[in-house]
Amino acid sequence: MLETLRRIVQEVNAAPDLSSALDVMVARVRLSMGTEVCSIYLLDHNANRYFLMATEGLKKEAVGTATLHFSEGLVGQVGMREEPINLDDAPSHPKFRYLQETGEEPFHSFLGVPIIHHRKLLGVIVVQQRDRRRFDQEEEAFLVTLSAQLAAVVAHAEATGSIDGIFGNTMGVATKFDGVVGCIGVAIGSAFVVYPPADFKSVPDRPVKNIRKEMKTFNDALKRVRADIRALSEKASLTLPPEEQALFQVYERMLDDNALAGEIRAHVQAGNWVQGALREVVLKHVAAFEAMEDAYLRARASDVRDLGLRILAYLQEAKTLTAPIPERAIVMGEDITPTIFVDIPRERIAGIVSLHGSSNSHMSIVARSLGIPTVVGVGEFPLSRLEGLQLIVDGHRGEVIVEPAQEVVRQYQAIISEQEELSKELESVTDLPCETTDGHRVNLFVNTGLMADVNISLQRGAEGVGLYRTEIPFMVRDRFPSELEQMEIYRQQLEAFYPAPVTMRTLDIGGDKSLSYFPIHEDNPFLGWRGIRVTLDHPEIFLVQIRAMLWASESLDNLRIMLPMVSSVMEIDEAMHLIHRAYLEVLEEGAHVQMPEVGVMIEVPAAVYQIKDFVQQCDFISVGSNDLTQYLLAVDRNNRRVASLYQAFHPSVLRALKHIVDAAREEGTPVSICGEMAGDPRSAVLLMAMGYETLSMSASSLLRVKWVLRKVSLEAAQTLLEQVWKMDNAAVIKSHVDLMLDRAGLGSFIRPTLFQGASSQEPPVPA
Repeated sequence: MLETLRRIVQEVNAAPDLSSALDVMVARVRLSMGTEVCSIYLLDHNANRYFLMATEGLKKEAVGTATLHFSEGLVGQVGMREEPINLDDAPSHPKFRYLQETGEEPFHSFLGVPIIHHRKLLGVIVVQQRDRRRFDQEEEAFLVTLSAQLAAVVAHAEATGSIDGIFGNTMGVATKFDGVVGCIGVAIGSAFVVYPPADFKSVPDRPVKNIRKEMKTFNDALKRVRADIRALSEKASLTLPPEEQALFQVYERMLDDNALAGEIRAHVQAGNWVQGALREVVLKHVAAFEAMEDAYLRARASDVRDLGLRILAYLQEAKTLTAPIPERAIVMGEDITPTIFVDIPRERIAGIVSLHGSSNSHMSIVARSLGIPTVVGVGEFPLSRLEGLQLIVDGHRGEVIVEPAQEVVRQYQAIISEQEELSKELESVTDLPCETTDGHRVNLFVNTGLMADVNISLQRGAEGVGLYRTEIPFMVRDRFPSELEQMEIYRQQLEAFYPAPVTMRTLDIGGDKSLSYFPIHEDNPFLGWRGIRVTLDHPEIFLVQIRAMLWASESLDNLRIMLPMVSSVMEIDEAMHLIHRAYLEVLEEGAHVQMPEVGVMIEVPAAVYQIKDFVQQCDFISVGSNDLTQYLLAVDRNNRRVASLYQAFHPSVLRALKHIVDAAREEGTPVSICGEMAGDPRSAVLLMAMGYETLSMSASSLLRVKWVLRKVSLEAAQTLLEQVWKMDNAAVIKSHVDLMLDRAGLGSFIRPTLFQGASSQEPPVPA
């Protein structure tokens, strides 16, 4: 049975379109189970009806015409119960509904299984027989397994719009799609779908007739693509920081003979024409990258595909972008790559929506540096039905609203206007200290990683850098940066913020952050080789980075070094040994630097209970609230399936944070916190009440947090915290904090007015 199941799944996945996949499914299931009928009914949610979309055993002319209401018949009963129904005499069941157009009356045995994807009911698959018998448990389990596989196929078809015409165009009413925040903000504009310039699926294999001619054609296409990449790079130099520009160097190297080009030539020599050879090589690499667990490496699949399609476009003399670009375009695509920012004028891009990607993809990083509201990972987005429609990109909630009602548009336009006015108001506190109404002082630092962050951080009055992500310069290259390259990058950060302290986190890769030239393959990357574990295993990488930091701090001495993902005292000891070794080396080489303070990040539960041991070995500690929340709750914060379980206000998270700050203060060790909690005015109030005196956040959050903390007293914050300790539910805690701050007249500084009093899971979109 397992081999049969595997074969059916392979055939379904290989089908060119949804209709073919459904036909394959019903035919193979009918044959494998030895039944007389197999049918698939898909649910049109807008019409609230099931449509017969494929069958073997019923009348073929009924396909597309036979229909049932959501609650009608046994099919409707399967859907409403969301579980299999197995009957030996279906006509005797009170819910049985005879459809004359299908000719199903003689069939007694009935087994129906719901088709569900991410809690969404998509349809029902049914098998029937004339004889009266109950299908056995093995047959039922077989059909349930196939249904789960079919659900993914149907969901993808809905996402890409390939089921257009089955139910008719139903995009005329407001519809909401959920994704992951790539860059915060709100944008309203017209949908502009970016399609690949060519489609590999349409490229056949052909025997090569003239290898020399094929090679010349390929070389000409390569030259034109290289010229495009260089032109894009030049345009990017006007809008993107140097770190992001390095991406185009990676693209060029991928075209070298020792990379993609060499493999393509080998396939041509083996007898396939150049377009077929290109397809073989590119799709092989794309499949390999997409199969990887690491989120960053999966993102490289889009880079390979983008390059391959550019080559194919020249081979087929296609154009990259042909449709006119709206003035306020919401750029959409299955997999948006960073080159879109130079393919389309920046001033025309209002927002971005991508079916794939994560908050850590190249595109998200660049979008944040340019301040473009972005939502990624919108897995069920019907691209082909949206061209030209009005969209709202809600980068606060990670949502996209299609064809919103005018009232909703007015509400979101009010948010945009409100945020613009609020930004002007917030600027009045830029040069003021972050001090509560009763005189308590809080230090506000920023998290940085791109040079684009520096100016905005300084303009908003940042008092220092609480977290500089050193992995960013590593991620945008195709090799490890040299000591000199690192030194120059770090020097820019240190000089920009001098004399304020700059806390540089040592290379933090692994989990959802990896390097294309240093791949990490693991079943559970978040629980594996990441952070300090990697760099201690590779002292040659760690020492070069520390040396670069030390040289960069010469004559400035505002450097602080921070160690990520520490879980034991032994790791601190080993790291300190290497840091002192690097320090002595640069002194011997003539550097005039002071030994910097060294701190430890508290990100894993094990570290929470070792604070007093850790502070004996280091100068300060900093809580990484994002990872700590993720590990305490066992929730991948980048996984939209469990996004609702990632709760910063969870009682266990708050209690862990209080334990950390209490333990550190007892030992007289400075403690700070960086991450999303520090940048949320609501949680910032609670953190201040716990005893955190330094908060580090993104520059975009700094003035908002400062404004709110300047409007409350420490005493009031501590009273609020005491109330919170009595609560056992994250949603209740969050709502209570919102209510208290609303009563203090600070609601608009916490979230846009539209969202006040509404759950983030219930957007103001008509049902």
